[in-house]
Parts: sequence; C-alpha cells; structure tokens
Amino acid sequence: MRTNRMLWIVQGLLAALFLFAGSMKLILPLDAMAGPIALPGWFLRFLGVAEVLGAAGLILPSALRIRPLLTPIAAAGLVIIMIGATILTALSGPLAGAAMPFVAGLLSTLVAYGRVRLAPVAGPRRAWTRVPALRPAAAN
Repeated sequence: MRTNRMLWIVQGLLAALFLFAGSMKLILPLDAMAGPIALPGWFLRFLGVAEVLGAAGLILPSALRIRPLLTPIAAAGLVIIMIGATILTALSGPLAGAAMPFVAGLLSTLVAYGRVRLAPVAGPRRAWTRVPALRPAAAN
C-alpha cells in the first residue's frame, strides 16, 4: 500500500513535469527554444508531443484501469528521452545542468520498474468487462 502511494505521487509529479515541458515545446516559437546545441524544429515538436503523451501515459492507463501495462511502457519511453536530454545537457555546458534530466530519468525508471514488479495496477474488474448473458424467460 505504501509503495503504491509513493508510486502514484512520483507518477503525478513526473506527469506534471513532462506535461509542462512538452506543452512548452509545442507552444513556444522555435526561436525561443534555441539552445547551445541546435536541434531541428521538427525534432523539438516531436519531443513535445512525446512528452505530453508520456505524461498522459503515466496517469491515465493506471487511473482508469484500462490497459494499466501502458503506464510502465510510457515511463520507459520517457527514460529514453531523459537519457538523450542528460547527454545533450552534459555535452553543452556544466554537468550540474544535467542533474535535472538525470533525476527525471531515474524517477521514470523507478515508475517503470515499480509498476511492473513492486505494485502493479490490476486491470478492470470482471464485472465491468463482462456483459450479462441474455437468458430466456422461464416457462410458467
């Protein structure tokens, strides 16, 4: 129970972080996102879409109990994005700047592992998925 609660808190914080970061990549003009390493505009927009979808994937499948296995898959995808962000940030400036994407990647790894091994979310309840069988009326 405690592990499940901790994972939900981490998932919520990560979802807020990735929703904010991804939406900024989608809303801001490309000139405002120019950094020390020039990335193509289409790639930044792609990362924005991936981060927004990853944020939704961290919360919605488990919360709605519809395909909860998608939550650790979304977390694993965000780990891949954060590996790239950590490497690019470390190459472009001081290593201290790479701490934020590194920590976000570690927390995403924790969610991916935790939702598969430590506290998986069960799928939908049987009563929700089963349609009651139509029975013929008993003859009187």
